[in-house]
Amino acid sequence: MNAGPEQTIINLTAVIVAVTDNQPRVLIVNQEGDGLPNGPFDPLHHDSLESGLRQWVEAQTGLDLYYVEQLYTFGNRNRDPIEILGGPRVVSVAYMALTHEDAVDAPTAEGRDWYSFLPWEDWRDGRPAIIDEQIGPTLAKWAKQNTARRRQRQDRVNVTFGAPATAEMDAVLSLERFELLYDAGLVAESLRDHSSDQAAPSGMGTDLVSDHRRILASALGRLRGKLAYRPVVFELLPGEFTLLQLQRVVEALSGAKLHKQNFRRLVANADLVEPIGRTSRVGQGRPAELFRFRREVLGETQTIGLSRPIMRDVDH
Repeated sequence: MNAGPEQTIINLTAVIVAVTDNQPRVLIVNQEGDGLPNGPFDPLHHDSLESGLRQWVEAQTGLDLYYVEQLYTFGNRNRDPIEILGGPRVVSVAYMALTHEDAVDAPTAEGRDWYSFLPWEDWRDGRPAIIDEQIGPTLAKWAKQNTARRRQRQDRVNVTFGAPATAEMDAVLSLERFELLYDAGLVAESLRDHSSDQAAPSGMGTDLVSDHRRILASALGRLRGKLAYRPVVFELLPGEFTLLQLQRVVEALSGAKLHKQNFRRLVANADLVEPIGRTSRVGQGRPAELFRFRREVLGETQTIGLSRPIMRDVDH
């Protein structure tokens, strides 16, 4: 699609999520750099934005998407390097899709660990060390740099990463956290977009083309939020599963460790699953009862989900 400096490109971008071996995975393609599956909307050949997205995803990954929902429209000026370098305005319409990684059929597409891009979001083994060793001290200095806005900046830090006196943070604020780190110059994309010759701090995750990591952070927050009111987690599970498998997938998406008995009580009270009368044995352990998702609940209530995830230090 030809576009001059006065024109606008509408780019369609997909965050495609899977859970493989209890690890959250996101599909990455290599097109002049690692990024999310994407392509421009062509009004002459695409019937709708979503149909255009589906066509680009199938061409780049071999996937025929099932569950797709629109995330957000990113249209801030100079948010894309193309525009920074004098090119056309780029507006990205982002979507989220759920799949199984073994369905991917393209040599340039692969699933990667979600938390390799956003390492501060994974609290399954406790509070990530990078928060106290690097992020916290740098944000404290950043907040003090602007005297007039010092209180506002510190409040923003406390809301997104948790007040210093607490050992927890709200899991759904992943986009707000990434945008804060961007504004504070802690991620490579910020340094790139501001033409800085400084190196990005180590350990702050793998960067992606354009603002695809920002889009990825928005999808993470959306998916975590939906755990509380929609049964999206079951789209990432096989048709038959154990309660431990279900718990591990929820932990992978929420980035938080869950108490086994409390989780099972929550699942039972929500009436989301039912036993199928068979068991499964993994390794040398006792056979585990198999369950299935009760799809009938979709017509029984408006709110169907688990609890809102909160990231807590395992020692608290």
